[in-house]
Amino acid sequence: MPIFVVTVIYQFTNIWNDFLFASAYAGTGDVMPMTVALNNVVNTSTGVVEYNVNMAAAMIAALPTLLVYVVAGRYFVRGLMAGAVKG
Repeated sequence: MPIFVVTVIYQFTNIWNDFLFASAYAGTGDVMPMTVALNNVVNTSTGVVEYNVNMAAAMIAALPTLLVYVVAGRYFVRGLMAGAVKG
Protein backbone atom coordinates (compact mmCIF):
# COMPACT_ATOMS: atom_id res chain seq x y z
CA MET A 1 0.00 0.00 0.00
CA PRO A 2 2.73 2.60 0.78
CA ILE A 3 4.35 2.28 -2.66
CA PHE A 4 0.95 2.83 -4.27
CA VAL A 5 0.42 5.98 -2.20
CA VAL A 6 3.89 7.29 -3.09
CA THR A 7 3.13 6.68 -6.77
CA VAL A 8 -0.21 8.51 -6.49
CA ILE A 9 1.44 11.47 -4.76
CA TYR A 10 4.19 11.62 -7.38
CA GLN A 11 1.81 11.34 -10.34
CA PHE A 12 -0.66 13.87 -8.93
CA THR A 13 2.10 16.39 -8.31
CA ASN A 14 3.54 15.93 -11.80
CA ILE A 15 0.17 16.19 -13.52
CA TRP A 16 -0.95 19.17 -11.45
CA ASN A 17 2.28 21.08 -12.11
CA ASP A 18 2.59 20.22 -15.81
CA PHE A 19 2.73 23.72 -17.27
CA LEU A 20 4.29 23.22 -20.69
CA PHE A 21 1.95 20.46 -21.91
CA ALA A 22 -1.08 22.26 -20.52
CA SER A 23 -0.24 25.61 -22.05
CA ALA A 24 0.49 24.04 -25.44
CA TYR A 25 -2.73 22.05 -25.77
CA ALA A 26 -5.35 23.64 -23.52
CA GLY A 27 -4.07 27.08 -22.68
CA THR A 28 -6.95 29.16 -24.02
CA GLY A 29 -10.52 29.81 -23.05
CA ASP A 30 -12.37 28.33 -20.10
CA VAL A 31 -10.54 24.98 -20.16
CA MET A 32 -7.26 26.52 -19.01
CA PRO A 33 -5.45 24.51 -16.29
CA MET A 34 -4.66 26.06 -12.94
CA THR A 35 -0.94 26.53 -13.65
CA VAL A 36 -1.66 28.42 -16.87
CA ALA A 37 -4.28 30.56 -15.11
CA LEU A 38 -1.80 31.31 -12.34
CA ASN A 39 0.76 32.41 -14.92
CA ASN A 40 -1.82 34.66 -16.56
CA VAL A 41 -2.79 36.23 -13.23
CA VAL A 42 0.83 36.99 -12.35
CA ASN A 43 1.81 38.32 -15.77
CA THR A 44 -1.23 40.50 -16.53
CA SER A 45 -0.51 43.32 -14.11
CA THR A 46 -0.68 46.90 -15.30
CA GLY A 47 0.77 49.64 -13.17
CA VAL A 48 1.20 48.61 -9.55
CA VAL A 49 1.73 44.90 -8.93
CA GLU A 50 -0.89 43.53 -6.55
CA TYR A 51 1.07 40.96 -4.60
CA ASN A 52 -1.92 39.99 -2.49
CA VAL A 53 -3.77 38.75 -5.58
CA ASN A 54 -0.69 36.86 -6.78
CA MET A 55 -0.19 35.19 -3.40
CA ALA A 56 -3.89 34.30 -3.10
CA ALA A 57 -3.80 32.69 -6.55
CA ALA A 58 -0.64 30.77 -5.63
CA MET A 59 -2.25 29.48 -2.42
CA ILE A 60 -5.38 28.37 -4.30
CA ALA A 61 -3.20 26.61 -6.88
CA ALA A 62 -1.19 24.84 -4.17
CA LEU A 63 -4.18 23.76 -2.08
CA PRO A 64 -5.05 20.49 -3.93
CA THR A 65 -1.45 19.29 -3.80
CA LEU A 66 -1.24 20.10 -0.08
CA LEU A 67 -4.48 18.21 0.55
CA VAL A 68 -3.11 15.13 -1.23
CA TYR A 69 0.05 15.28 0.87
CA VAL A 70 -1.93 15.68 4.12
CA VAL A 71 -4.37 12.86 3.35
CA ALA A 72 -1.80 10.40 2.00
CA GLY A 73 1.09 11.48 4.22
CA ARG A 74 0.47 8.92 6.94
CA TYR A 75 0.80 6.08 4.43
CA PHE A 76 3.97 7.67 3.12
CA VAL A 77 5.49 7.83 6.61
CA ARG A 78 4.32 4.28 7.33
CA GLY A 79 6.22 3.10 4.25
CA LEU A 80 9.34 4.92 5.37
CA MET A 81 9.14 3.37 8.82
CA ALA A 82 8.59 -0.13 7.39
CA GLY A 83 11.87 0.02 5.50
CA ALA A 84 13.90 1.44 8.38
CA VAL A 85 16.63 -0.61 10.02
CA LYS A 86 16.41 -0.80 13.80
CA GLY A 87 19.34 -0.77 16.21
